[in-house]
Parts: sequence; structure tokens; C-alpha cells
Amino acid sequence: MFSTPLTPSLVHGAAEVETTARGLRPHRLPQWARTQFPDPHLLMMEAQPSGVRVVFTTTARTVALETHPSRLAYRGADRPRGSVDLVVDGAPVASSPLDDGDVILADLQTGATEFRPGPSHTTTFDDLPAGDKLVEIWLPHNESVELIGLRTDEPVAPVEPDRRVWLHHGSSISHGSNASTPTQVWPAVAARRGDVELRNLGFGGNALVDPFVARTIRDAPADLISVKLGINVVNLDGMRLRTFVPAVHGFLDTIRDGHPTTPLLLVSPIFCGIHEDTPGPGAVDPDTLGTDHVRFVATGRSEEQQQGKLTLRVIRDALASVVKRRADDPNLHYLDGTTLYGADDAVAHPLPDALHPDTATHGLIGERFADHAFAETGPFGRSAGVTARA
Repeated sequence: MFSTPLTPSLVHGAAEVETTARGLRPHRLPQWARTQFPDPHLLMMEAQPSGVRVVFTTTARTVALETHPSRLAYRGADRPRGSVDLVVDGAPVASSPLDDGDVILADLQTGATEFRPGPSHTTTFDDLPAGDKLVEIWLPHNESVELIGLRTDEPVAPVEPDRRVWLHHGSSISHGSNASTPTQVWPAVAARRGDVELRNLGFGGNALVDPFVARTIRDAPADLISVKLGINVVNLDGMRLRTFVPAVHGFLDTIRDGHPTTPLLLVSPIFCGIHEDTPGPGAVDPDTLGTDHVRFVATGRSEEQQQGKLTLRVIRDALASVVKRRADDPNLHYLDGTTLYGADDAVAHPLPDALHPDTATHGLIGERFADHAFAETGPFGRSAGVTARA
């Protein structure tokens, strides 16, 4: 077996790669942003490498990646482990669940946490197709990992991306909550269908119109950009209508400082029955605590909309209005999130926890997004972004 040193040139889809005592840790936010706002939950989310992959060309038939996982688990609530997925020449061919690693065990009722260290884990894929091929090892979307070692039965070589780069920012749904594996989160599904390189800035619970995220997008190489806002602002009860609309304008202004003509798609929330007409904050349904089927509820009151509290319907109208008021930007587009997942879909494909889609629904959302955005006449059609990149 050949042992290949893991270097940043092999890691695609990350903002930067940190050198640790064990190896490399991918980050989806740059260090300056993590230093500026070191919120523990945000730091946990950005370190979960949704959309990040180890990429190389090789003739190898066997590939082994050693990682040290770290995850959050809840006492009394069984959560599936993260997985490592193998993609060969653009097609997913295998998936392997993680084992071992460190765990932070949290008690939802008391808030107490317990740290339990564990050993590293090696993911091995055998019987890869013969001949030269492009190999992508997609890292787990729901656990952070340190990359320790890469072993193959033939040498590997790093590659430079030659497709358009699509940068997407969103909430836990974009991050991949409730999807089974990293290649099944909806942005990954859409990226394959659209034949683009994905950089996923979906952060669970943290799509909050944060200026440092806008600056991260501003400074990042991107041919296509989408921003999906709303659900976290509602379920955190983080803003009122008066502050939300100017914040969105400012967010878009900052992106435009670095990407003045890049195709930019503003996406409103998908259908979520608990928050359509009821403001936040959201909360875990206490009746489901200690079970394997935790569900979420909205704790606000509909009449609080009169004081400027936000619901998903209010946010969709507000975002559509933002785009209309920026009519002088021909490369800014709006997509109503209910075209990706609407009220009728909630009947056929209910959200298991009343907030996040399951794997099949991630696939549905990803396919619909791609069919809209990457269509020949869509905002991300094949010619879109080429001029901006040049």
C-alpha cells in the first residue's frame, strides 16, 4: 500500500484546513470568522464538513482513509452515525458508516454534557473500477473529523477543479440534517445534477444573516451563489421584520462587493407547518424528550405578527420584495422555497421531526433545485457565471 501525505491540495470544498496534532481538520469558515464570533454551536456546525471531500486521480482498486471523528450525541435519543461516501467519476458507488472517535454526550433535559474519548477510525473501500479515475471521498456532514492518513494500492495525484464553483449558504436543511449520508444532502444532489463543484456553507441553526458569513462569501471564489434564509431567523426568534429586511439588503450588498455580477439566487424557506403562521422561538417538544423520535414545536403565538414577529409566510413575502427592490441587479434572482417543498409535499413526504426533511425528501429538493437553477434558461444555466469568473 502507498501512504500519501494528506495536504490541503487534496481537500476540496473547505474554506481552509487546520493542522492539528493528529493531522488535518477541514473548516468551512475561515479562522478570522471563527475568532471574531467563537460561538460554541456555530463552531461545531462549521467544523462538520458537509460538502467537503478528499479528491484525487488514481488507478488504485483499494482506498483507505483514516480519520478521527468527533460527534455530539443526546442521552436517550439514538442518532445515526455519520458516514464516509465514495464517488468515482462523479457517481456515488459506496457508503461506509463511521465508528469510534470522540463523543460529547448531552442531556437535553438537564443540559449536562460528558466527554468520552475514543480511537480513530479507518474507512476502506475495495474493488474500485479498474483504470485511471477521479476519486472523491466525501466526509461526514454531521460529525467533525481530523484527516490522519490516506493509503492506496497505487499512487494518487491531486486535481484542480475544472467545473464551475457553486457556493451555497443555508440552514440545517442545507447542512444536511436527517439525510443519511453526505452525498444525499440536497445541495450535493443538486451539485451532481448540475455538474458543478459544491462549496456548502449550510450551518445547522446558524443561517442568521450574519455579516461575517456575507464577508466569507464575498471573499470566496465562486461562479454561482445561492443564499437560503428564513427558518433559523424564525425558530430562533432572532429578528423582527423591521431589522430583517435591512439585514438581508446589507448581506446582499456585502456579497456584491466581491461578486458584482455573479449569478446570485435568493431562496426563501421550504414549507414547515409549525412555523408557517406561528412565530418562534422553536423548541423541542417536551413529550418527545428521551425518545428516539424527537420533534420540534413553535412556541410563539400567531397574533404576535402584529408586533413584527416573523413567520415563514412573512419572510417569503419580504424576500420577494427585497429582490423586486433591487431590480437594477439583473443577476439577482428569487426562488420561492415552497416550489422545492410545499404544503402538498408535506402530506406525501412529512418532515419526520416537524422541521427537517428525510433522505428521500432531500433528494426531491435537490432535484427540483437543480432542474430550476441549472436549466438552460435558469439563473445558473450553463453560460451563467462564466463571464463573472473570467
